[in-house]
Amino acid sequence: MIKVAVIGIGGMGSWHIENLKRVKDFQVIGGYDINPAKKEILNNWGYKFYSDENELFADEEIDLVVVATPNNFHKHYVLKTICSGKNVVCEKPAMMNAEDMKECIKAAEERKKLFTVHQNRRWDKDFLIVKKVLESNTIGSFYFIDSRVQGSRGIPGDWRCVKEAGGGMLLDWGVHLLDQMLCLVKSPVKEVYAQLLSVNFKDVDDNLKILLKFENGVCAQIQVDTNCFINYPRWHISAIDGTMVIDDWNCTGKIVKANTLSFNWEEGIIYTETGRTKTMAPRPLKTLDTLPLPEVYGGWEEFYKNIADVLLNNAEPIVKTSEVLKVIEVMDACFLSNEKGIAVNLK
Repeated sequence: MIKVAVIGIGGMGSWHIENLKRVKDFQVIGGYDINPAKKEILNNWGYKFYSDENELFADEEIDLVVVATPNNFHKHYVLKTICSGKNVVCEKPAMMNAEDMKECIKAAEERKKLFTVHQNRRWDKDFLIVKKVLESNTIGSFYFIDSRVQGSRGIPGDWRCVKEAGGGMLLDWGVHLLDQMLCLVKSPVKEVYAQLLSVNFKDVDDNLKILLKFENGVCAQIQVDTNCFINYPRWHISAIDGTMVIDDWNCTGKIVKANTLSFNWEEGIIYTETGRTKTMAPRPLKTLDTLPLPEVYGGWEEFYKNIADVLLNNAEPIVKTSEVLKVIEVMDACFLSNEKGIAVNLK
């Protein structure tokens, strides 16, 4: 059994404990939180509460530490975990900037310890559908990906509203969507342009738009909106031979693709409700096929199944720190782009 301790017994820390229980190779021993009131919660669940972080790190029974604290504490706990000779899973964003990430990667490599990041949304069903369609070349070569997450509640009234704690949507949802995008497009990011807005929370970004250009010519847009009352589709993919839309997390949507590569367009001007056009003439329906979205399985417990395989069987981690570093470098470029009002070239 892989013996686990969790640091940070809030919403995500509790979520990790529940998911670890679903994977047979793990045994949660206990946890630590700076709030002593969490002791009763852990004890009621049947787990040990460590009186301070040093007691946890000194516990030789612990093989793996899960860091689920506010973002500004990640570096401290990751480095202390590694230096105590234990493996570590850190919540996203792994670090507040790329330099901190490099420092932690170096420490883990020197001590030969696992350091990985909980990018659990690589197992979201909607993302896996997009990944399957693009990898199967169902709609041909893709050239634009639009990825959006929208709601109207605003940011929950906790540390996510506090700049010093690493609050804001770029460090929350943005890092998930960047990670997904870099997994889909197998090419380095060439250019980043970002607009981070503070609509209802003056100290942190609560709405954002990011434009990415990749070296292979693919472009992408990422949007996170916490004040949206009419949602765009979750995904809209443009490719040479077709278009794919996923409307929401329930994965309603469709694929529309060409069933013939060449045909004779009707000559002359096309008249539409808004006037005449030639460029925007609709494609004849007989040249199109409408397909359902493919079926896929997505389960967040797969992340921990992979961690068990890494620690017990020397498998490769699915979420590699080299990949996470690239995401954080793009994230850094987003902050710089927004501050300067310019597109940032990463090369």
